Amino acid sequence: MDTEAYLERIKYVGPARPNVVVLQKLHRKHLLSIPFENLDIQLHKPIILSEDAFYNKIIRHHRGGFCYELNGFFAILLKKLGFDVTMLSARVARKDGRFSREFDHMTLLVQLKHPWLADVGFGDSFTEPKRLDTQSPQADRGKDYRFTRKNGWTLLSRRINGTNRWEAQYKFKMTPRKLSDFVPRCIWQQTSPQSHFRKGRLCTRLTGDGRLTLTDTKLILTRGREKVERPLQGLNEFSTLLQQHFGIVLS
Repeated sequence: MDTEAYLERIKYVGPARPNVVVLQKLHRKHLLSIPFENLDIQLHKPIILSEDAFYNKIIRHHRGGFCYELNGFFAILLKKLGFDVTMLSARVARKDGRFSREFDHMTLLVQLKHPWLADVGFGDSFTEPKRLDTQSPQADRGKDYRFTRKNGWTLLSRRINGTNRWEAQYKFKMTPRKLSDFVPRCIWQQTSPQSHFRKGRLCTRLTGDGRLTLTDTKLILTRGREKVERPLQGLNEFSTLLQQHFGIVLS
């Protein structure tokens, strides 16, 4: 893999040694530059979990992807730069209080002086890695995150704005995983009628002061706690906005 092309794709300039500061900058730059999107699933184009497929899609074709692609590719970059990275399987929290199946999400353990959780593939979540060896709340752009542990699981939660209540994000164990371990669930995400990735098109990216999200029906611009939604005008506007705001042109 051409690491220089990857760093150029995320507009990263500076030292690339394996330390906390570099990890934080890489993580944030990645979220600002590479969107979370499910467009290939809507196009019925198979998503392949391999370094070559990631490189062709994200670097050469200036695309984004979903968790297996984004975190899978980020893990490869970090390893090339000398970081100690482990892929972890996570189960995502549902509205009914239950959790999805194993391998439903990929997240990353980065071991430096302290263990850190990195995740560039969970959409609207933390923007910089979070320390795993503390249960104290960790602030991130006006939101608080924390880890709690029970029965071998580590639970990531986010504080609900203006309250003392915490909302579960996902839970995981420290069992090391390989990219190939995620293939069956990745296929399920693409093909099952129950997969929420098949419900409609989505493309979203972090911005300097919020988030930009495009769906089949609307464009959503978030700045801080202010959210502005605009309905799409006609069938062709999705492609126009996709190119204008995300630099993506679909063949």
